[in-house]
Amino acid sequence: MTIAKASAKAVAKAPAKINDVAGCLYVVATPIGNLEDISMRALRILKEADVIACEDTRQTLKLLSHFDIQKRLVSHHEHNEITRAAELVIELEQGAKVALVSDAGTPAISDPGHRLVSLSLRHGIKVVPVPGASAFVAALAASGMPIEQFLFVGFLPSKQSERRQTLRTLAEEPRTLVMYEAPHRLLDSLEDALEILGNRPAVIAREVTKLYEESVRDHLEGLVENVRKKPPRGEITILIGTPDGQPQHNGNAANATAPPLARRVDEIMQEKQVDRKVALKQAARERGLTKREAYKQLLVTRDE
Repeated sequence: MTIAKASAKAVAKAPAKINDVAGCLYVVATPIGNLEDISMRALRILKEADVIACEDTRQTLKLLSHFDIQKRLVSHHEHNEITRAAELVIELEQGAKVALVSDAGTPAISDPGHRLVSLSLRHGIKVVPVPGASAFVAALAASGMPIEQFLFVGFLPSKQSERRQTLRTLAEEPRTLVMYEAPHRLLDSLEDALEILGNRPAVIAREVTKLYEESVRDHLEGLVENVRKKPPRGEITILIGTPDGQPQHNGNAANATAPPLARRVDEIMQEKQVDRKVALKQAARERGLTKREAYKQLLVTRDE
């Protein structure tokens, strides 16, 4: 490789420097329900922007009209993001101030925006976050779950086999799990979570900051029954905690004072007059274990 080619390759891999003559991309969080949640800074940026890139121009127009803001709007959604990002970067390179918004909440968080942000940075354009509302953060703060550490997984896959595989990868995760889900898939996702993760404490946060906002707290088993009786509507955030009593940083401490699994299985068999398979399933749920994990523990106990 020649020196010239090597230098060109190095430059291509190097991070872009901020272009002093370029415009600026502002990633602006907007309310997820209550319009009072917009910040004064966000309003100022929207008023000063040359163009506002929005997920749905009709939805953003409602917000802007409420605050008497008139600006040029361009659509920027999952179906046109690749081409529109390139067009917006050209405007940014010419010195435009672009405000990126989604229909609600923070752009690029389970919403379009990542491609535009990434492309802007590669072209040396300054990207400035204007923080504000985020549904999962608001739900998490009011959940009562352990939040010293948590894992946001976005939307679970819609296909059951893929969803169950994703949940299996999370079975050993010691942090509180946070995810979004569509109302028509909520019951299926909760049933899969109950079977794979065990009967953990959980919260369904619905319509956060909106008129019919509610949070339902229970174990997964109880939430499954509630959703079967009354399927919820609206935007939903699911929060799933660690097994009862288990510290977030110590996966072995959850059942330190609990009776051995084999003894608990025997107790359930006697109390409820069920076979060993049913008793093992219940004991696994009580301890937040998968059926496979519980079976392994039972074998180890018998060997000992």
